[in-house]
Amino acid sequence: MKIFKDKSDEQLISLYVDGNNEAFDALLERHKDRVYMYIYHAVKNDGLADDIFQDTFVKAIMTIKQGRYVENGHFPAWITRIAHNLIIDYFRQTRNENLQSTDDTDVNILNRKELSESTVEDNLVTTQIHNDVRRLVKALPDSQREVLEMRYYKNMSFKEIADTTGVSINTALGRMRYAILNMRRIAEEHNIVLTM
Repeated sequence: MKIFKDKSDEQLISLYVDGNNEAFDALLERHKDRVYMYIYHAVKNDGLADDIFQDTFVKAIMTIKQGRYVENGHFPAWITRIAHNLIIDYFRQTRNENLQSTDDTDVNILNRKELSESTVEDNLVTTQIHNDVRRLVKALPDSQREVLEMRYYKNMSFKEIADTTGVSINTALGRMRYAILNMRRIAEEHNIVLTM
């Protein structure tokens, strides 16, 4: 990592685009504290801040890999803007989920699916979805399955996953991204529906 210390953000991005994953690790190391604190001050929750932080860098990786990052010498502002937009998306989604109009007299706010007992049909569908997800996870390559299980079943952060598996954070993020893409592809190919 010391060899990257004197490189600018744009030089690190260029090296990363050319296939040097350690360059992105150096970029992440350089900006992680500031970006995390920005997110934390907005959401005031460690777990949520960690999730948004990881989503921020996943989105950055995808944008850079797709060639959509425009070099303008403002990487810190760009990565903070991604984090800011994800924070807004989170609050917007939370607000929409909790929004109920009091003007609509036909709506009983206590008559909601999540407040009622599940039916036999709901239980069967849920069991089938869980079985389908397990089959999709088993179909993944070992390295992708390992990261996915650590993240979703063991609730590990990408830093913990990277440390445990002995790979860079960037590699762990990439494996997670490909695991999700592969699961979607396999589900589509086999007409598997994973929603109620």
